[in-house]
This record gives sequence, structure tokens and C-alpha cells, in this order.
Amino acid sequence: MQAFTTHKGKIAVLDRANIDTDQIIPKQFLKSIKKTGFEEGLFFDWKKKPDGSLDPDFPLNRPAFRGASILVARNNFGCGSSREHAVWAVMQGGFRVVAAPGLEREGQKIPAFADIFAGNAVKNGLLTVELSADDADRIFRLAAAAPELEGEVNLPSQTFRVSAGGKEMVFHFQIDPGVKDYLLKGLDEIGLTLEKKEAIGGFEGRRAPWLTPSPSTR
Repeated sequence: MQAFTTHKGKIAVLDRANIDTDQIIPKQFLKSIKKTGFEEGLFFDWKKKPDGSLDPDFPLNRPAFRGASILVARNNFGCGSSREHAVWAVMQGGFRVVAAPGLEREGQKIPAFADIFAGNAVKNGLLTVELSADDADRIFRLAAAAPELEGEVNLPSQTFRVSAGGKEMVFHFQIDPGVKDYLLKGLDEIGLTLEKKEAIGGFEGRRAPWLTPSPSTR
């Protein structure tokens, strides 16, 4: 997969919480056995009217958000079913980064991203950035006041820079060190395992012969 270091692009905001995978990519688009062609289904039931025309009231249909590659939404993004197609649709729709806030409510943490969606994102090179609720609010307020937002996400420094109309804000985010390593190297689990190929071969060479399967049984 493509490595992630820094990314600059236009920001689109979707001020909704609990965006589930059924809305990200509806079930009728899951028939394909390929991993491509899912961009048409991204938010299909929200972005289209019953007659098939684009709904101008859906935020991502606004001209100011066309060509955006960074998406900012609310908490619990990607909840619902575990379909990996949701990540494929987001990426094929042009997004390399999705940012969302985690919340604390009545002593319970509401995640920024559903666990399975976040795991699928890592495996496909999509960066998920967890913001604080206050930082997310600041971005939404800026988006309401400015026609277009620009963003720069720097994974090595773990910063998210947002600018519009001469104003600039910089947010710092946390990320699991292992996830960060996956993305910086552009490697999935298989690629990371192959980095240890020599060590694995050496271990197998030291095993007792009766514990090592013959080539015909591997």
C-alpha cells in the first residue's frame, strides 16, 4: 500500500456523528468481487435524491468541498457492519485522511472511530486522526465562516494544520506507535512479516527436523 508521511489538501466537513458503514457504502454496492469502483457508492443514499440527481443540501455536494482529500466528521465514524468496502469507498472517493473527535460522556468514552473501521483503515493506508471535541468544534466553526479550508497532515510530527481566510490552527494528535510505523512504511501485516524473513528462516533452520514441515506439506 502507499506509504503515508505528509498530505496537503482541501478539507470537507460532515457535521454528523455515528456515521455507519451502511451509509458510507450501501449494501447494493457490495456485490462486486473487485476492490475498485466503490467511489460512486460513497454516501450514495445521502448525496442523491430519489430521482438520482445530486442533493444540494448534502454537505459533500457543495462546490467548496469538491476535490477534498481530508474529511472531518463527528464521533464514532465507521460504526455498524465490518465491511472493508467502507474504507475502500472513502479512499476511492479521494480521501487520504479522516479526522473525528472522541468524547467523554457520563464517564464513558465514545470513540472517534469504530474499532473495525480504524483497523481496516490502517491496512489500506487511510490515516484516521482523533481530535479532541473542542478542536473539532473549532474546525467546524471555521468551516462555517470560510468558503474553503486547506489542511496539511504531518504524520511524523503528528500535527494537523488547518487554514482558511488568513487564519491558521495547528492541532496535535496521538497515534499508536505500531500504526504509525505501518503507515510510514506503507506495509501491511504481510509486508511487516516479510521484513523478518531472515530471522524467520533462521528460526526454522534451528528447529528439530521433525518439527519443520517438508516442502510438499507447506
